[in-house]
Amino acid sequence: MKHILAVFAVLTTFIGDGSAQRGSAVAIGERTSVDLTIYNQNLSLIREERTFSLARGVSSVTVPDIPSTIDGTSVHFVSMTDASAVKVLEQNYQFDLVNQGKLMEKYLGKNIEFVRLDEATKKEYTIVGKLLASGHPTNYGNVSYSGGMIAEINGKIEINPTGRVILPSLPEGLILKPQLEWLVSNTKEGNHKTELSYLAGQLSWSSNYVAVLDKNDARIDLTGWVTLTNNSGTSFKNAGLKLVAGDVNIVRDQFAQEGRMMKSMTMADAAQPQFAQSELFEYKLYSLQRKTDLNNNETKQIELTSGKNVNAKKVFIYDGLAGQWRYWANNYSYRGQGSFGQQSNTKVGVYVTFRNDSKSGLGIALPKGKVRVYKKDDDGKEQFIGEDQIDHTPKDEELRLYLGNAFDIVGERAQKDFKSISSGKVVEETIEIKVRNHKNESVQVQVYEHPWRWSQWEIVSSNSAWEKVDQSTLKFPVKIGKDGEKVVSYAIRYSW
Repeated sequence: MKHILAVFAVLTTFIGDGSAQRGSAVAIGERTSVDLTIYNQNLSLIREERTFSLARGVSSVTVPDIPSTIDGTSVHFVSMTDASAVKVLEQNYQFDLVNQGKLMEKYLGKNIEFVRLDEATKKEYTIVGKLLASGHPTNYGNVSYSGGMIAEINGKIEINPTGRVILPSLPEGLILKPQLEWLVSNTKEGNHKTELSYLAGQLSWSSNYVAVLDKNDARIDLTGWVTLTNNSGTSFKNAGLKLVAGDVNIVRDQFAQEGRMMKSMTMADAAQPQFAQSELFEYKLYSLQRKTDLNNNETKQIELTSGKNVNAKKVFIYDGLAGQWRYWANNYSYRGQGSFGQQSNTKVGVYVTFRNDSKSGLGIALPKGKVRVYKKDDDGKEQFIGEDQIDHTPKDEELRLYLGNAFDIVGERAQKDFKSISSGKVVEETIEIKVRNHKNESVQVQVYEHPWRWSQWEIVSSNSAWEKVDQSTLKFPVKIGKDGEKVVSYAIRYSW
C-alpha cells in the first residue's frame, strides 16, 4: 500500500508541473573547484567541478551560484565519472531574483497584511486588504506603468495605504541567486564528478602600471598591476586564475543578444613572480601561481611584474602640424592650395622611452594599460608628472610614453614660400621651423614634419640634416643651447 502511495505521489508531481517526463528527485551540485580564464575584453571562461548524486532515469538537477551574466548557449557539461551515462535533455537559466517589486507583483489580487499604529494607545495592530496595484513600475507590452500602491481594505479602495506591509511567504518562482536547472538522463546511479564550463560577462581584468623616474630622468622603476573586477553576480572562492592578453575576436552583437535572451591586495613573496607567462595561440597567457578569492562586486589588484633601475631617456618632440595634416593628406582638392598647412602648434611634447627587456628586469610581454609616472621633487616627495596608455607590447620592444608638454621649450612653424609650376602639376613650398630653449641647459629636440600634399615628393633643399621616418614623416634632430634658438628651413617639391 505504501508503495502504491509513493507511485501516486510521483505521478501527481509529473502532472502538477506539466511535464510527464520530468522526475521528482532534484540533485543539487555544489561547486568543489573552479578555474577562471579572464580575457581583457569583458569576457571570461569559467570551468567548475561539481558533484551530483544522480538517480537512474530522468531527474532534475539544480546548479546554484551561476553568474547572472552567463551566456547560456556556451554551457558545456560532462560527467568525469562516466561521460556516456549522463546526458542533459533540457536547460533552463533561472534569473527571476527576489526584489520588492517582484514580490508585490506576485501578490496582486491576493490578501496581504498592513501593520498600523493606533495613535491613541500607541500599539500596533494588523489589518488585511487585497492588493490591487503594487506601486512599482510594471511593463505591459512596450508601455510602462507606475504609481502608488492601491488596496481594497474593509470594502473600500485605499490609495497609498498606510502601514508596514507583511507578506505571508516567498512566492513560487522567485529565487535568491541565479541558477541553472537541467533535466538529465542517467544510466549509472550514484555520485558523479562533473565538469561544467561556460562563458560569462562582467568578469574582467585590466593592467595598470606605476613608474618612478630618477633625479636625472635616466632610470625608471616600473611596477605592473593586474586589476580584476567581478560584477558577474556570484563569488568565486579558492579559484585558479589565468589571464589572456591579446586581441581575441568576439562577435559582440551576437554575444550581447544571447545574454539578454538567457537572462585587498594579497601579500606574497616579493622575490617570486606571482604570474607565469606562457603562449596561447597568438596570445599571451598569465597564470597566477596560487589560488585566490574573487568576490562579487569586488575589485582586486595583484602585482604582475616589476623592474628596477631600467635605463630610460627623456625625449623632446616638436610636431608643428601635429595631427592636422591627416585631414588633408593626399586629397587632390587641397594639394594645390597654398593656404593649407600654415597652422602652427607651439607645444613641444616631452616623452620618456625605455626598453622592455630582461636586462632591465622586465622582458615579459606587457598587456595594454595605463602607465602613471611619478618623480621625486627637491624635498624627496613623489609627484605625479603624467600618464599614457600603452598597447600590448612584446618583450625587447621600446615603449614611448607621452607625459605632457615642456614648459621652457617653444616651437614655431611657418610657410615662407609657395608656388605652383608646370600647369599646376608641380608645387613647391618652403617651411621654416624655429625652436627656442629657455632652460638653463642645452636640449636635444626631434623636429617632425609631414609631407602631406601628395605621395610623390622630394626635399629640394634643407639647412639641417634630416631623416625619412616613413612616407609621411620627416625627422630633423636639432640641439639647442641654453637660452638659444634653432632654425630649420627646408624646401619640398610635390608632383603628380
